This record gives sequence, C-alpha cells and structure tokens, in this order.
Amino acid sequence: MLKKWENGVSLRKLHRWLIIIMAVMSGVVIYSTYRLASSFVRLTKAVEEHMELEQAAHDLMDASNYLTEQVQRFTINGDIHFLEQYFEEVFEVDRRGEAILKMSGDSRAEAALKQLQGAMNNSDELMDSEYYAMRLVIKAKGYKDYPSVLESITLNPEDAELSPDEKIRRATEIVLSDEYYEQKDLIRRDMQESLAEIEKLMKNAEAEELATFLRERNAVCVVVIIQIISILAMVRLTAYLGIDPILKAVDRINADSPIMVIGADEFRYLAKAYNKMYSKYRTSLEHLNFKASHDALTGAYNRAGYDLLMSGIDLDSTYMMLFDVDDFKSVNDNYGHDAGNQILIKVVRVLESVFRDDDYICRIGGDEFVVLMVHSGGIQRKLIESKMEQINKEMANTSDGLPAVSLSIGIVQGKEAKDSSSLFEKSDAAMYESKKKGKHTYTFYSE
Repeated sequence: MLKKWENGVSLRKLHRWLIIIMAVMSGVVIYSTYRLASSFVRLTKAVEEHMELEQAAHDLMDASNYLTEQVQRFTINGDIHFLEQYFEEVFEVDRRGEAILKMSGDSRAEAALKQLQGAMNNSDELMDSEYYAMRLVIKAKGYKDYPSVLESITLNPEDAELSPDEKIRRATEIVLSDEYYEQKDLIRRDMQESLAEIEKLMKNAEAEELATFLRERNAVCVVVIIQIISILAMVRLTAYLGIDPILKAVDRINADSPIMVIGADEFRYLAKAYNKMYSKYRTSLEHLNFKASHDALTGAYNRAGYDLLMSGIDLDSTYMMLFDVDDFKSVNDNYGHDAGNQILIKVVRVLESVFRDDDYICRIGGDEFVVLMVHSGGIQRKLIESKMEQINKEMANTSDGLPAVSLSIGIVQGKEAKDSSSLFEKSDAAMYESKKKGKHTYTFYSE
C-alpha cells in the first residue's frame, strides 16, 4: 500500500483527509454506540413489560383468592368486617380489573389476555355463588347496613325458610363445596395458561431483542476494531511520510552526506533544496585550489582553508582545539630550522593519527594549529582528554630522531560561542591558560 506514496504525497492533503476520516469514524462509533444503547433499552423495556404482564396474571389470581378468603371468613363467623374488605377489593382496589386493563394495553399479549379473560369470567361466576352465600349470612344475622349490590340477590324459597343457623350453615357449605373449588380450579387453570402464553411471548420477544442487541454489539466491536486499525495505519503512514524521513535525514546530515529524497512532497522539497546546497558546498571544497587552501610544508589546511571551513561549519556540533608548540623558537635556535620544520610536520602527522578523517586540521600560524572536531555534539569530555594526553605523549617520543616537544592546548565547544570569531578568541584564551599552568597541558574554556 505504501508504494503508492513512493513518488510523494502532500502532508497538507494527507492531514485534511486524516481529519475527515477520523471525523467519519468517530461519527460511526457514536452512531453505533447509540444504536447499541437503544437496543439495550428496548431489551430492558421488553423484560419489564413481560414482568408486568406476568404480575397482572398473578394479581388476578391473588385477588380471586383474597375474595375467597374474605367470603369464607364472613360465612363462618359472620363478622361484617370481612364483608367490607371483600367489597373494598371488588369496587375500590379492583386488582382483577386492573390486570385485565394492563394486559389489554399490549397488542402482543392477545392470547394471554384471552386466557386471563376466561379466568375473569370464571371468577365472576364464582362471585355469584359468593354473593348468594353472603346474602344468606346477612339474612341470618339480620344486618341492615350492607352493599346495595346484595339487595338484588333473592334466596331460594327453601333457603329462605331456613333458620338463622341453618342459613349460616348453608352459606358455609356453598363457599366450601367441591363445586366451589372446582370453579376455583378453572380460574387457576386459565391463569396458568395465561402465564404460559406470557412466558412464550416473553421468550420470543426477549430472544428477538437479545439477537438485535448482540448484532448491534458486534457492529460496535467491528467499528472499534476498524477505527483502531485506521489509527494504526494513520500513525504508520505519518511515520512513513514524515517522521522516518526526518530521522534518516538527521543521520545523513551527521554523516555529512546528502539527504534521501523520500517521504511527503513538502519534505522532498526540503531534501532537494538541502542536497542542492550540499552539492555546491562540496563542489566548492573539492575545487578549492589545494595550494591555496593547504599548507605546503605540513599538508594541513592553511589560514585560507581555515576561513573557508569556518564559513560553513555548524558551531553547535563542533569542538575547536588550538595547539601551540611550547618553546618552538628555542628548538629552531638549538637544532636548526630543518629540525623545526620536521617538528611541525610531526605535529600534523600525530594529529591525523589521533583525530577522525572527518575532522579538519589547520595550520593558522608559524607553530599554531587548529583542529575542528565536527559532528561532535555528543562526544564526552574524557574522550577529548585522552586524545590530548596521547598527542603530548607522541610529541615527547624521540625514537624518530627529533627532539621532544610539548603542546599547550585550548579547547572550546562551539555552543559556547556566538560566532566563529568568538570561538577562536575563547580557544586562544584557553590555550594561554595552559601556558600559564606551565605548558605541556590542555585547558577547557570556561567563563
């Protein structure tokens, strides 16, 4: 996929497309999450509705049982309180009517409602027997204050002729008879069938809602995975077009090499501009007249070469080291100018053996030399110290037939100077500090 961008792509356009893609992906995630939440709400609501339907069926049965309990208590002991509780349930609380009404509000519960309505009809039929039994007790007790609905109940001639005790006994037989409980069983059977229909409805509806919920959940997971993959792809693409080329460019610059023309259009433009300047710089160095830029005696860069180098050098990553041969005049006086020249040649040879090929060695005066350690921003101080000690050790070696000499050295890191002139002044000051210390040593510049 990345090969498509080998010829470059605009970071500006890429950034615009990344914003659009992330906005679209975020919108899809929000929409999918909303659908998932809605599905969960529907699932929860379906469970609650089914629980309400189930509770409605139970409420009707509980109400029927409550009425049975109150009428039986009333017929057994004749306490008018139970009669009042009975009719309070029938006319005020009316759990049976509420159950029918609640189930009627759900069109899906038609089958369950039919069974519950059957239970209600059987309960109403049972109430006829209960009303008759209560009417017998009222007659037996001689109660005058009772619900008007019982006034319309007419006793059979045989029951009307019974004594009060016999009326109560007859009322008790009605609400405790096998026929009465058979009617109760019919109510219970209809209620159980209604519950079965509700259970079936509940399972089907919940299965449907659960399937929808799982689909929405899976959709959210897929969208999130796609978003994660998209983010990783965007990070990789950004690194490929921007970060990687920059890191590689830094390495090439540190290696004093041209930059690879890769990555985004904007970076390619910068790389081409840098390479053009770099080519001109290298061409200038290569075409510099060797005799004009190099010392004829030692082969090191001369003052003109030094000035050219300093015009294009990166101070922040450069160390300047100024070397001065101690008591060089006495060497010329005691051993002759030829020996003095050989000493100068030896200084350059030793410096070349200690420093890297990328570093620049310059002879800027009679017995003064400068070494420019380029691309050395991270070099440790101890490494430089070991080089200085090795140089003076080599200069003290007389196995080549030359007299031993020593060097006084001043060292400055380019970051400590504002320009090349200031850098040389500071290295010169550090070198003279070495002279004051007794020569044959080195000094790092400090304010």
